[in-house]
Amino acid sequence: MAESGGNPFFSCRSCRNPLALRDDLISKKFVGKTGPAYLFSHAMNIIVGQKEDRKLISGVFSVADIYCSNCGEVLGWKYLRAYEPTQMYKQGMFIIERAKISKQY
Repeated sequence: MAESGGNPFFSCRSCRNPLALRDDLISKKFVGKTGPAYLFSHAMNIIVGQKEDRKLISGVFSVADIYCSNCGEVLGWKYLRAYEPTQMYKQGMFIIERAKISKQY
């Protein structure tokens, strides 16, 4: 399990497994499958699922669902490829649904 080094971080709401540092939070203005979601530049202690093309609000992307490496909870997805030039900045980033995480200090 990765350590946060004393920095604020987000953890899995189900098992408290650290998932992302506060410093890696890019935006709180995204929407996941179940509601509000955050965009992160990095995530830790996750398992990346199978790649699939998915039609999202902002276009079609190749994505892979991400899961907590401890409890297996579906957390969101990783952007693998954007097909529209204006969306390329999302490639390699992670969507984690707000309902699946809690903030730790």
